[in-house]
Amino acid sequence: MVVNSAIPDIERPPRELLDALQADVSSAAATGALYRLGIRDSHLRGLVSFNPGIKVVGPALTLQFMPKREDVYTLEEYGDVERQLHRHVLYKAQPGDVVVVDARGHLGSGVFGEMMLTYFKAKGGVGVVVDGCIRDFPRVKQLGLGLWLRGVTPNFHTQTDLFPFAVNVPIACGERLIFPGDIIIADDDGAVVVPRKLAEAVLADAHEHAEWEEFARERLAAGGDLRKYYPLSEEARREYEQWREHRSS
Repeated sequence: MVVNSAIPDIERPPRELLDALQADVSSAAATGALYRLGIRDSHLRGLVSFNPGIKVVGPALTLQFMPKREDVYTLEEYGDVERQLHRHVLYKAQPGDVVVVDARGHLGSGVFGEMMLTYFKAKGGVGVVVDGCIRDFPRVKQLGLGLWLRGVTPNFHTQTDLFPFAVNVPIACGERLIFPGDIIIADDDGAVVVPRKLAEAVLADAHEHAEWEEFARERLAAGGDLRKYYPLSEEARREYEQWREHRSS
């Protein structure tokens, strides 16, 4: 395989939009907002936070793996490091980026290890989302990156059945379609893909939803009826509007 020297970069959303999503929108709020906007399920299934307590919001750099076929990927390919495409996705990294990998849910190949991800972190990368595994986990965890994975392994990336095939192309990750530049929101609940064109609508919906949930939480904590306050009944909504007006006055 010949590496295309013109691997595309991604179009990144405005920094202020990403900052607002980071501050105000959890993965749970994002998937709820997207559901109300017509996206049935945006959760990347099967990927778990391996560095709890970290939240990331950033545009997706994508990497696609394929099943290894020896006439396409050989030991000669492996020996030529500049033909290893898992390096090239990291070359594209800018501050705030998230690398998202379709590793086919494979549990025997470590897509990245300590050295690769040390480089990614130094370039400003914030998160790694892999439908598969990484290696060198104890050291990688210390880098402070967000990590959403299926697992970890001692194997390197092409040791078993996979090889990196394409960079910044549409991929499947966690049973979801990811386009380069889509926004990833990931925290301890999991990782969610937000189509870039819907990001501002997600932010607006999440703000509104968070406000009435704050009201409902207060009422429920005081012994209010779940049937009245979650979701808001018509009676509770009138009460919420009064609460909202009082807060803003």
